Amino acid sequence: MTTLAPGVAPEPTQSPAPTVRQYIRYLFYKARPSWRQMPPEERSEARTELLTALEPFAQRLPVLRAYSTLGTRGDADFVLWMVTERLEDFQELQAAVVRSKMGAHLDTPYSYLAMTKRSQYVDRHVHTDGSEGEGRRTRVRPTGRRYLFVYPMVKKRPWYRLSLEERQQAMDEHIRIGHEFPRVKINTSYSFGLDDQEFVVAFETDYPSDFLDLVERLRGGEASAYTERETPIFTCIAGSIADVVELLG
Repeated sequence: MTTLAPGVAPEPTQSPAPTVRQYIRYLFYKARPSWRQMPPEERSEARTELLTALEPFAQRLPVLRAYSTLGTRGDADFVLWMVTERLEDFQELQAAVVRSKMGAHLDTPYSYLAMTKRSQYVDRHVHTDGSEGEGRRTRVRPTGRRYLFVYPMVKKRPWYRLSLEERQQAMDEHIRIGHEFPRVKINTSYSFGLDDQEFVVAFETDYPSDFLDLVERLRGGEASAYTERETPIFTCIAGSIADVVELLG
């Protein structure tokens, strides 16, 4: 036992470093009719200005990826998938967009805010390749696959009144079905108290048919019976920010 001299306070116990979580935002844009009414040269200048405004964020944010929804949704044209450890980055990026000439012609019909969080249901699940399971991660690592499927989700309140064992059994089935589709990677994020939904899920794949079959299989699962809402669903096609914006004309 260590004896301290009178008046000497003990050194504080070193606590483990807190788990670093990340903020996630899926920000959808829709071009107004006024954008296509502009002369082509003015649109070109406005696109260049917007790309210049976004360049510092592409260098600063851990993730800033663009996807087009042109041709897959009627109410949105493209989405920015953003990840950061600083919530103010989203505010500053959106301010930079709305200050630009092109920003004056863009609406934001959808925006989903969430955070990473370790899942309570994944401890007994191990990937066959030995890699870290999705539910254990608190940092987002995009795969760069061609297609992204995004939707918000809300569970029915009775789900939260089930015992942990009952919820675990339902999620064991849910996770097992997911493992049958290894070419689809899920990114789950949590919105409790941050936004209107409870979760935002995003699936990356090069094979849309795999995602369709996965969702159909999950519909029959026990966990799905407790889903209140999981729409709208967005089918997004990857591209550089420049390419995605260029598609708007």
